[in-house]
Amino acid sequence: MENVTVTRISSEKIKGGLWWLPPVVLLAVYLPALIDLVMDWYNDANYSHGFLIPIVSGYLLYRKRSKLADSVGSVDAVGLWLIAAGMVLFVLANGAAEYFTIRFSMIVTLFGLVYYLFGRETVRCCWFELAFLVFMIPIPYVIYYAAAFPMQLMASKMTVGILNLLGAGAVRQGNIIHLGGLSLEVAEACSGIRSLVSLGALGAIYAYVSLRSGPARALLFLSTVPIAILANVVRVFVSSVLAYAVAVDVTVEPLHSIMGLLVFVVAFVLMFLVSWLLRRVFE
Repeated sequence: MENVTVTRISSEKIKGGLWWLPPVVLLAVYLPALIDLVMDWYNDANYSHGFLIPIVSGYLLYRKRSKLADSVGSVDAVGLWLIAAGMVLFVLANGAAEYFTIRFSMIVTLFGLVYYLFGRETVRCCWFELAFLVFMIPIPYVIYYAAAFPMQLMASKMTVGILNLLGAGAVRQGNIIHLGGLSLEVAEACSGIRSLVSLGALGAIYAYVSLRSGPARALLFLSTVPIAILANVVRVFVSSVLAYAVAVDVTVEPLHSIMGLLVFVVAFVLMFLVSWLLRRVFE
């Protein structure tokens, strides 16, 4: 009886006037990591979409405000285990200076905090909005550079294949495409890894809002990988054709930015088609 009474009292205190204390402590612990994260968004164009992720997540939570209010339960001690796991990751990652894990631990701890303060039903209601915050974390550079060059080769190889299928007589040398008297390099920025990161977030949110079935959502999200690759191939192909047939410099502005937007236009059209097919199959 004594333990039950203590739990009820602590729950009443948190729900009554001290609910703000754990989030404030969490913010104080992670403030240096948050400042570094925002600086990465500002300085690295690959992750400038990070500014939008918390806004989108907050908007989705706002739309669910009535449902969230109804889902609030009593303090759940299971959340303490998640908080502890997040803190262990935080300490170990700080010791190893591993920034991705430091930032990821913040989301684990946030999950635990919501679980502890508001209960299991609230977590079930807002799990996507919390998990979506993962997309604001830059992937480790060792993974980024390990994936960038193979994607450069893939984009150049597929583009040369399409050009030769049309009878253009293109030749590939590594990530360089020789077309007529032109040599076009598929640079790191054109590898597709940048669009893959952004389209992963776009695919997750589109799958969540456009589909109801869990398997359909998962398949649409996973499809963002081949969709990003195909959209980037379209970009490289169109750039090659313009450089060869119209003799324009596709690396100068505003044409270079337009080619970048083409990736997202093609990707969104493909995601819409995949979503339509999955809806017919699963729903």
